[in-house]
Amino acid sequence: MTDTTDLTTRPVSEVIRQVAIPASIGYFFHTMFNVVDTWWAGHINTEAVAALSLSLPVYFIITSLAGGIGTGATALMGSALGARDRKQASLIAVQMLGFGVVISAFLAWFGLKFSPYIFGWLGAEGQYLDICLTYMNPIFAFNFTTVFLYLFNAILQSQGDTKSFRNVLIFTASLNIALDPWFILGGYGLPAMGMAGVAWSTVLLQACGCIYLAFKARKTGLMKTESGRNLIPRPAIYREIAHQGFPASLNFMTIALGFFVIFRFVSQFGPEASAAYGIATRIDQIVLLPTIGLNVASLTITAQNYGAGHIDRIRETMRRNLKYGAFILLPLSLPIFFLAEPLMSFFTNDPAVISIGVEYLRIDAFVLYAYVIIFISTSALQGMKRPMFAILMGLSRQVVAPLLLFTLFTSFMGYGTISLWLSIAAIVWTSAGIAFWYARKVIITTEKKYYFKDKQESTKTLDTPGSV
Repeated sequence: MTDTTDLTTRPVSEVIRQVAIPASIGYFFHTMFNVVDTWWAGHINTEAVAALSLSLPVYFIITSLAGGIGTGATALMGSALGARDRKQASLIAVQMLGFGVVISAFLAWFGLKFSPYIFGWLGAEGQYLDICLTYMNPIFAFNFTTVFLYLFNAILQSQGDTKSFRNVLIFTASLNIALDPWFILGGYGLPAMGMAGVAWSTVLLQACGCIYLAFKARKTGLMKTESGRNLIPRPAIYREIAHQGFPASLNFMTIALGFFVIFRFVSQFGPEASAAYGIATRIDQIVLLPTIGLNVASLTITAQNYGAGHIDRIRETMRRNLKYGAFILLPLSLPIFFLAEPLMSFFTNDPAVISIGVEYLRIDAFVLYAYVIIFISTSALQGMKRPMFAILMGLSRQVVAPLLLFTLFTSFMGYGTISLWLSIAAIVWTSAGIAFWYARKVIITTEKKYYFKDKQESTKTLDTPGSV
């Protein structure tokens, strides 16, 4: 029987399909979950959509830390599994969960204390601020449902299992269609909760997902406590997880910081502009969905093959992922350009919101494949235990360059929102070129290192007395 948890020997195209297809399907439903939230918020009022959009970068604080730790631990567990050391992989898995408890407690304290100031800095005040806090306070208070959803999935993903997370995302997205209107509007014993209902629906469904993934992760055998020994916090393991995970977290965090920067400038043009950008980014997510699995495959397959020393398979994995991404995404860019207006109209009937959103989407249609190049390249680097590049790339792409260009075009030159969208396009394509160049350079350098290492070992064997 073929070992589907071993990604180091079977054909690369086969293991990419194994990991990428379920992951892409799962993230499709994850995005549908968010689309349903946005659609129902749009039926409350424009301020509710703007509040949900403004909450996205704040929510990213949670997903950044959880996703980063999961990504870092996936790289470590995958490398251990590739080296056939399940005992070490099990120790990392249990230590990761203990680390997650600490992170979850910190996030609850941080979010409930500081989110009013964050939203205020982003321009929310009065009723607008109240709606933002109504949504985010339950999310922060019960953030452990989000954190452990990512961590249990990391255990499964390190072994090539993306089907379990797919199942959770399908289940939660499907139920959200019913829970959102029920919790928002009330009925059947529940009071009408408005925007708070969107948050409580999310918390409840993620809690159900955690229970299922915990059961699946336990069945892998990587959650062994070794009579409680693995539960004892190991500072060295925590540092190793932090070393790999925090750079990945910071990489995700730069996305949140990027949203902060963008919304800081977009909000200068009113709630309509914030709502338009929030809706347009949801549409972005939908279009990019078929390629999300390629990012997951890039990380997971690279991690195991890096541990096994199969650098040629890493090169082939990256090449195939970029090729598949082009075949999938480039044909989807045309509908975004030509159908921008009806796509925006699906979420809102506010003409000002639609107009700004169309302006963004018609520029963004030519940028989407650049995101694929960035994500696949950085995932490959993380799989090879080189997480720092993603931080530098994220900070320059999401924070430094936008701050400079946005300030120049809007504050000094007085241009409108179109200058923001054109700046984003230029930044993303430049970043894609740099990410691809650096990932390719690291693969070539690592390949040479392994080649000379093997050559030296062969020479030593030949020089050994009695060797043939």
